[in-house]
Amino acid sequence: MLHNVLLEREIYASEEHRMMQDMIQDFIKNDMLDHIEEWEKNGMVSHEIWERAGALGLLCIDMPEQYGGSGLDFSYSSLFIEELGKEGITGPGFSLHSDIVAPYLLKYGTEAQKQKYLPAMATGKMITSLGMTEPSCGSDLKAIKTVAADKGDHYLVNGQKTFITNGYMSSMSIVAVKTNKGTEKEGVSLLIMESALEGFEKGMPFKKIGMKAQDTCELFFDNVKVPKENLLGKEGEGFKIMMEELPRERLTVALNAIGGAEGAIEKTIAYTSTRTAFKQPIAGFQNTQFKLAECATQLQVHQAFIDRCTLLLSDHKLTTESASMAKYSATEMHNKVVDECLQLFGGYGYMWDYPIARMYADNRVARIYAGTNEIMKILIARGLYKELFQERKARRRD
Repeated sequence: MLHNVLLEREIYASEEHRMMQDMIQDFIKNDMLDHIEEWEKNGMVSHEIWERAGALGLLCIDMPEQYGGSGLDFSYSSLFIEELGKEGITGPGFSLHSDIVAPYLLKYGTEAQKQKYLPAMATGKMITSLGMTEPSCGSDLKAIKTVAADKGDHYLVNGQKTFITNGYMSSMSIVAVKTNKGTEKEGVSLLIMESALEGFEKGMPFKKIGMKAQDTCELFFDNVKVPKENLLGKEGEGFKIMMEELPRERLTVALNAIGGAEGAIEKTIAYTSTRTAFKQPIAGFQNTQFKLAECATQLQVHQAFIDRCTLLLSDHKLTTESASMAKYSATEMHNKVVDECLQLFGGYGYMWDYPIARMYADNRVARIYAGTNEIMKILIARGLYKELFQERKARRRD
């Protein structure tokens, strides 16, 4: 519907992208939309939807074929993220699994780790999560308290994680831990932890304002023995690895916001074209026209920027500052667009049976996770004043 107004996006203009888009839309229509209410009631999606996505080649899309992936570039992953966003599909944490956990393994994992986990992830038979956030620290990842004590041939892990997407359903999580606690070598490391390990427990999925179909829970570690071969990357380099991978995570949040805003506008155009007030369609009022014109303009502007960021990521050139701009700006835009669209639905916009209500509840958290938007502004500012910060750091060392 919006293609009549928005410029065609070259990033998705190839025949291969159009075929992928058709397949994704059929998947959403035939396998997902009718199950949303059930998923929300259960607080999680089904294992079957993960395996169905895997069978269609929609998991680990840009992972190499030798590890079970489709071997495509990131633009195909971004297309999937946006199409899910258009329909407000938030239950399955596909993107975290495919676009965050999988790249960690591909870039920093040993060959044995890649062979063990990536093919299973691509089929959807293994669901994964990322254990970073803790009750006592959110965006400050250096302040984590989960500890991994070196016991020779294994680590002994104790601690807790919270707000873990896919946490309850996942069978493997990449967990940030403190190693060499209290020594000069103290640092953050990453461990691959399978949920079947003794002492690894999961809390019940949280009851959230939105994203009710997505299982989000706490993870608890009580003297969990983790083999040394489960160390991801080098000991003490976990924080560095996380910082290098965060731009991709933040771009995925921005992409979901782009899709969500487009979906909200499309649904509002359809509703206001048929809903009447004062003997005419709501679309006939200038206020309706102006509000949607403003929303469509903001969407178009952000699409252009996010498309550029997607290309940069595919070329491994996306900077922390650009990713932060994308995440901060797109999520703010998404929130404003959905709010304006809900207003045009009137009282029906507040009814859970209308997708716009779900979108309103679901999108609010995007300004918080993957680093709050306040943190994004700090990162952007650091880039603007990079030389000043470097001079201050040098003076402190002297």
